Parts: sequence; structure tokens; C-alpha cells
Amino acid sequence: MQIDNRLPRYQRLRDELAAQIAERRWRPGEAIPTEQELARSYDVAVGTVRKAVDVLVAEGMLERFQGRGTFVRRVSFDGSLFRFFRFQSRLGERRIPSSRILKREVLEAPSAVSSALQIAPNAKVIRMSRLRIIDDAPILAEEIWLPYEPFAAFAGLDVAGIGDLLYPVYEAQCGQVVASASETLTVETVDPMHARLLRIERGAPVVVIERLALGYDRRPLEWRRSRGPASEFLYQVEIR
Repeated sequence: MQIDNRLPRYQRLRDELAAQIAERRWRPGEAIPTEQELARSYDVAVGTVRKAVDVLVAEGMLERFQGRGTFVRRVSFDGSLFRFFRFQSRLGERRIPSSRILKREVLEAPSAVSSALQIAPNAKVIRMSRLRIIDDAPILAEEIWLPYEPFAAFAGLDVAGIGDLLYPVYEAQCGQVVASASETLTVETVDPMHARLLRIERGAPVVVIERLALGYDRRPLEWRRSRGPASEFLYQVEIR
């Protein structure tokens, strides 16, 4: 990683630490050295380290725990879907949906996918379609795209063993850690294919959650579109 020497020292240190995290010198959930240790390692003042770490905490890359230290933040994204859909069993219990992979294939990236993932046009990608299910009823249909090179190992995994949560698999099998993501919500009329998958009427409205997941180095790792019936959509936010 190229560090711009024109930047203030704390900003350069922030970039150096971020590069170390992206290269997995410290794994998600692991404590980084103390501010005093980092000051000695990088030959800077403790105040410079504290300012650099403050920036990384504000950016969500690190998190502090009083009396325990500063840790590489591990983010969980599946809970974000609870803000948008009523994921409940027939008895009203809150549930994490199970997953059923319908198809996985390697192909050339369509233009929209290569643009989103910031890869060369027609580069190889992995495309996966899957359903999220509660009590045998489909509640989300997902289309997931991964750049092939960093996820080549994923393409060869037995789909039966992948499980419901993808990000732990990305980390364990491919060494790729999702650190942050941006989500966009839109509404569209369901097409015939997704109407069949979701078991809803053709032309019914569906909510589309488009997510771009990034690594610690801000490189796109995954682009997905999740579609669910608008009748099950619920947006809830707490305002203070």
C-alpha cells in the first residue's frame, strides 16, 4: 500500500494500521497492541497513535472496550434484515431464516456486476442464487455475485455444507473478511421468476435490498440483491 507522505503523521499511521488489518495481521475480534506499544513500533508519540486509532474507531474498523483494549471489529450483517422484514415463525418467534442454494455457477461478469465489484469487464465471477426460508415458506430470494479470484475456493465447496451464514464461510475458506457494507432499498414489480420463487402473485410489489460488501481495504467483495414481498416489509428505526 502506498502511503502519501504529504499527509499528517496520524493520518499516515491510520493508513498503515488499516493496511495491516486488511492484510490480517490482526484478525477480526483480536486485540491490537496498546497505544504505547504502537508508539514504540512506529516511533511516534502516543498522542499520534491515539488520534490514528480514534479515526479507525470512528470508521468502524476498530472498537474500544473499557479496561480490555482496542479490537478489530467483527461486524454481523444478518441482523440488518430484521430492520426490513418480519422474520417470524408461525408462532410469532423471531427467527434467523435458513438458506437453500438453488444454483451456483462461474461465468463472465455482466457490465453492472463488473462495475459494482470494480473488476475488469467480462472478468470471471461466481453467481449464486438462494432462498431464505422460515417454516418451509420462502421469504427472500437472493442473487449474490463474488469476484472469482479471491473466492475461487468458494466455487468448489459442497453447497450442502455452506450453511445459512455466508460471511463466516468467506473468512474461513477464502480468507476474505467483510468489514462494512452499504445497502440501498427500492421497490419493484416482481418478475415471473421471482414470483414463482417467493410464491406470490405475478406483478405483486417486492422490496429489493441491494448490498455492496467491502473488505477492510474498502475493496468490494460481494454484491447481492435480496427480494422479499412488500407485504412483509417493515422499516423500523430508533431516533434519539
